[in-house]
Amino acid sequence: MVLKEFPLRTGCWLRRAEVQHIRLPNNLEQARNLGLVLSRYTGDHFYTVFSGFVVIYIFLQTFAIPGSIFLSILSGYLFPQALALFLVCLCSATGASCCYLISQMVGRPLVNRFWPEKAASWSAEADKHRENFLSYMLFLRVTPFLPNWFINIASPIIDIPLTPFFIGTFFGVAPPSFLAIQTGTTLHDISLAAGSFSWSSFLVIGISAAVVLAPILFKNYFKSKME
Repeated sequence: MVLKEFPLRTGCWLRRAEVQHIRLPNNLEQARNLGLVLSRYTGDHFYTVFSGFVVIYIFLQTFAIPGSIFLSILSGYLFPQALALFLVCLCSATGASCCYLISQMVGRPLVNRFWPEKAASWSAEADKHRENFLSYMLFLRVTPFLPNWFINIASPIIDIPLTPFFIGTFFGVAPPSFLAIQTGTTLHDISLAAGSFSWSSFLVIGISAAVVLAPILFKNYFKSKME
């Protein structure tokens, strides 16, 4: 049976059998199928795939839509690891910053109007970490204690500046993103991908969190000795 084709862009045709796989992946199987389709076009239409990946990733992060983890995995399948890691970190920081700005314009006035006491309490708590905002943000991103969408929305409400927010997000998402990208390199074999988040993955995240916290702990330790 002859497969009909659909235009993806000028000079690029998408087969009918592949159309069903062009969707935002919700699991590893869908990510694998999408990766197999896109890998056929990445060589000749790299910038189309690249720009589409960037736009969708930033969109998901901006509006706190689930699914970016599977795009991170997919990036390891489609792009070289170094490029994939930089791309995921940049898209995460950019999208999170867009979400931050939306929350600053909409969420912050609402919280200050309807819950002024809670807003003041949160801001006072954030003031305790004002000298360590960057390390604080790095720790929040590296560890899974709070969901990223909550961090994006809450940060402007408690007066965390945008600059340490962006930098902390960029570098803070690197360890978990690296693990996702490593999964993407084995995406052709779902059994391997499913087992890639092992104890070694938690060890990497634990070490990263310890490295982030170390400067703060040493600073507080020496500060207490000086007093």
